[in-house]
This record gives sequence, structure tokens and C-alpha cells, in this order.
Amino acid sequence: MKRIVLTCTLAAIILGLAAVAAAETKIGVLAKRGAPKCMQKWGATAAYLSEQIGTDVKIVPLKFEAIEPAVAAGRVDYVLANSAFYVGLEKSHGVHAVATLINSRKGQALSKFGGVILVKQGSPVQTIADLKGKKFMAVKKSSFGGAHMAWRLMLENGVDPQVDCAEFVFGNKHDNVVLAVLNGAVDAGTVRSDTVERMADEGKIELADLRVVNPVEDDFPFVHSTRLYPEWPLAACVGADPAVTGTIVAALKGLTPDHVAAKAAKIAGWSDPADYGEVVACLTAIQYGAFASVQ
Repeated sequence: MKRIVLTCTLAAIILGLAAVAAAETKIGVLAKRGAPKCMQKWGATAAYLSEQIGTDVKIVPLKFEAIEPAVAAGRVDYVLANSAFYVGLEKSHGVHAVATLINSRKGQALSKFGGVILVKQGSPVQTIADLKGKKFMAVKKSSFGGAHMAWRLMLENGVDPQVDCAEFVFGNKHDNVVLAVLNGAVDAGTVRSDTVERMADEGKIELADLRVVNPVEDDFPFVHSTRLYPEWPLAACVGADPAVTGTIVAALKGLTPDHVAAKAAKIAGWSDPADYGEVVACLTAIQYGAFASVQ
């Protein structure tokens, strides 16, 4: 009898643990500035969603190279990554956008972002054409704002970074690229818009020490060299529960700019999914990833 009771108790514990595991919702987030920064930025959103949907929501910081494997293996239920990752994952793994984040800068709500090409103040590089023969750094080959956008712009201006630059190298993190430009390790570099402003706000750099190549003059509040593209989407993976997805989307769209989660993430809130067609056009132009064979 004791053995039966113990067996039943053990079975109940296992089932209980399985139920807890199943109730946990995991959001994989591209940690473009490293895991600590990622948790600092999105931890409050996870806490907010946990409270709103009644189950534990966990942020899973992911390096650039870990995004696709995590989705493919079903280790995350949702993924928040750059727009290029999204269109690639949509094509290869069937994820679908459920919301698009709205960035915030000095009180402005921004649904798009761009890429910026930077040189050190005093550099002889004045135009995109001047990048020929120079050492050029991007964040990662898989970085949208920190590589793809500038890559497309350079091709449109007759410069292929893989062929025409003396070296085409990668800094792995946005901050590293900016610092490499400042310390002279490279002649020029590219990061996503808002990177240098945030680094300046954190006291890491002085904006006056940098110069933007091909600056775009418009009402967008971050310096940028490229056209603007839609902001990061939150995408549901194939195995995500539709009911949970609906609850999460409702909670995100109800997030106000003054909420602690929005302030920590430095966003204004969330909107319906944007149109990511221009992102596909960019990746097709540079012949990248799942779009390399698209003509």
C-alpha cells in the first residue's frame, strides 16, 4: 500500500511539474547589446505580462546566432528580434507577427528605424563612395539595422562591402562597432539608429566625436544614413497557444508610455503588425539568407 501511495504521489508531482512547465511562456529576445542589457530592458515587460495573463512569462536573451535554432527547436513560444530575422523566420519556420513595437525618443513615438554609417570626427571619408578601400565594420552579418540597411545603401551607391572595402568585419555588438570607430580600429562602421544617442545618454561616448556619412535630413529624431524600415515585431511561433497570444497582444496594446515596463524598454507601446515588405526587398537586394535566391 505504501508503495502504491508513493507511486501515485510521485506521479502527481511529475504531472504537477509538467503543468507548471507548460504554463510558462518563453519569449526569445535578440540581445543585441548583451544579455544583461536585454534583461534590464525587457524584464519589466515579462513581469507585466505575467501579471496580465496569469502565467509566468520568461525572457530568454538570445545571441544573433541563437535565434533561428531556438525557434526551430521550439525552445521559445514567441520571438522578438529585428525585422530581418522576422521575415526570414516567417519564410522558413512559419512564425507570424502579432504586434510591432513603437520606439520612443524624447517624447516621440516611432514605428520605424534606420541604419547609420559612422566615422570618427576628422576622418577623410565624406561620402559612401569613399568607403572603397576602407576597413568597414558592421555588427553581425545577421544584423538588420547594424548591417543589412547600410549594405543595401552601399550597393545602391556602387560600393559592395564584401568586394570593395579593404576589410568587411563584425563587432558582434552595436556598442563595439561605435567604440571601434572611435578608437581607430576601423575606418567606418554601421549600427542601428538610436544606438549612438543611447550610448551618449549612458555617458559612454560624446556624439561630437563622431560624424554621420550620408546623413538623412528629416523629422526622424535619431541620426541615420539609410531609409527607414518597420520596427521589430513580436512573432508567435508555430506552437504558440492562440488564446495566450490573444491575451498577450491585448496586454501589450494596452501598455501606456508611462508604465514601468514601457519606460524600462524605452518604448511608447505596441501596435498592430506593420507591413514588412520593404524588409524583404532589402534582403533580396543584398541576397541574404532565405532571400538569396529570390530575383
